[in-house]
Amino acid sequence: MRQFNLSAQTEWQLPLRYNIAPTQDIAVIVATEQGRELEMMRWGLIPSWSKVPSSGPPLFNARSETVAEKPSFRTALKRRRCLIPADGFYEWKKEGKLKLPFYIRRPDEQPFALAGLWEQWEDTLSCTILTTAPNELMKSLHDRMPVILSPNDYDVWLDVESNEPAKLSYLYEPFPDSELIATPASTVVNNARHEGPDCIEAPAKDTLF
Repeated sequence: MRQFNLSAQTEWQLPLRYNIAPTQDIAVIVATEQGRELEMMRWGLIPSWSKVPSSGPPLFNARSETVAEKPSFRTALKRRRCLIPADGFYEWKKEGKLKLPFYIRRPDEQPFALAGLWEQWEDTLSCTILTTAPNELMKSLHDRMPVILSPNDYDVWLDVESNEPAKLSYLYEPFPDSELIATPASTVVNNARHEGPDCIEAPAKDTLF
């Protein structure tokens, strides 16, 4: 609540999660008349005009370069932006036939916010995470990374009165290398059904990037 200046009306007791997978519910921060509040939403955006939830490709991520143009995202970009809090995320590095997981987080272990969009389809709230080009740290792992917002930009992102795409584009810059670290994670995280603190435990030989 302190980190994201949540409304006093927010009374969530979030369970510890170590391996959240697409289609599961995740914590999302939205702006309301009462202030910032926490909601639980399905990870995988369902456009409001969908006939059924499963129609079309999975919308777990949205490319920041084209988000203002895509029919699935452009209305949400104008009207329904959100913060997705996390204290880390995974990325996988391909080595031959292997996919080696890495755990990415801030050096001080503090939570941060990913830029997200949300929609309502019937009674279902759903969301997606914006992605951008990788910084130097992430380049060795993947060709994309999530859009991580600076705390100074939380209000800008949540303020839907400012909905000109050009005025938001600076937010999509890759997060600075110096503010993230990546360490090998346990391969148990490769199984989406596996949940527990051992997911973020490094193998015997820990390599810091």
